[in-house]
Amino acid sequence: MKKIKDLCHDAKNASRSLAIVDSIKKNRFLSILADWLRENQDRILSENALDIADGKAGGLTDALVDRLTLTPARINGIANDLQHLITLPDPVGEIFEQSTNQQGLKIKKQRVPLGVLAVIYESRPNVTIDVAALAIKSGNAIVLRGGKETIRSNQVLVNGIHNALEKAGLPKHAVQFISDPDRSHVEQLLRMHDTIDMLIPRGGAGLHRYCRENSTIPVITGGIGICHLFIDESADPVRSIEVIRNAKIQRPTVCNALDTILVHTSIAHDFVPALVKSLRKDGVSFRLDPDAMKVMQNQGDPVVSPAGRDDFDTEWLSLVLGIRVVDGVDQAIAHIAAHSTHHSDGILTQNVENAEKFTTLVDSAAVYVNASTRFTDGSQLGLGAEVAISTQRLHARGPMALRELTTYKWVIAGEYHTRA
Repeated sequence: MKKIKDLCHDAKNASRSLAIVDSIKKNRFLSILADWLRENQDRILSENALDIADGKAGGLTDALVDRLTLTPARINGIANDLQHLITLPDPVGEIFEQSTNQQGLKIKKQRVPLGVLAVIYESRPNVTIDVAALAIKSGNAIVLRGGKETIRSNQVLVNGIHNALEKAGLPKHAVQFISDPDRSHVEQLLRMHDTIDMLIPRGGAGLHRYCRENSTIPVITGGIGICHLFIDESADPVRSIEVIRNAKIQRPTVCNALDTILVHTSIAHDFVPALVKSLRKDGVSFRLDPDAMKVMQNQGDPVVSPAGRDDFDTEWLSLVLGIRVVDGVDQAIAHIAAHSTHHSDGILTQNVENAEKFTTLVDSAAVYVNASTRFTDGSQLGLGAEVAISTQRLHARGPMALRELTTYKWVIAGEYHTRA
């Protein structure tokens, strides 16, 4: 493997070439890569199986094993996302906010790539394809550093990316891969501010904290989701349970899966037991606050236990659901403010005023009314995929896709104007 400094320098050089590549070439890369994924499915799955076996032997949690796992359906889904990405407009070169000032200068903003992105991620080999595809279409080069648990899967996928870049006539150095899992390489990467323009860590809280504290590169963090749904007194109870089921069990190991529900006190007596009865069939267990425990008719139910001290501050990533009873929308909003990671939070209600109050005051990247939190996803929101789901305020929030991977420059045109 190259030295980190050389690898980043090559990516910087490639980014200058990418900035002027037309959409036709970039879309051709995406098409070739989608075909390659389908044609090489068996090879990808074979390498992925080796990573899974080593991960299980090394004690990876079930959540991380699920994130590591590729299947034919998941590979086909990734390929479909690439095909959808082809249909989306290329943001590079977009002109907006045009005006002419009093002196006759013609002023506009023009969208340009960020430059070079670095992504540090754990377990998810799909990220390798997603972020490379989004980076190339938005005119950026990228440096990838996956975890040691997915080294074989990532290596074969990067080979496919390089193959597609070369066939499309794009610079191979536009996608760099740190193949050595030694942590010292991460320490070096975090200081490559001369060549890397933005750093995105995708992993646990420890990785995010380490990057924020040690990076000399601007860091975008996100992807840790303690997600809530507030069930208002006007909510349809039957349909609410179906939304909760989807948000909790559709894929419990991901960041937009539901962690806590907040139930209005006026419906808790009927709703909480009905929810437990329904979701226990799906293998869900529950952590209840004292008020929720009081309304349970069977206090000895093995799937129900009192919430612990830190349970409402836990991203479960498993079939565990916290339940708290609140006296209304204001207390629900206050609970979310105290415990949310500002990822995805929602309200189930037929009360328009409560819905508006909730969406106004809940400070999360994605706020839902009568919908599952599982929709916080670049593909689901029509973006093709995402590089990350930002929970920050600066630059971008929520799923970061093509437009979020660009910045802009001011372009000012005159007729040999001088300032008085």
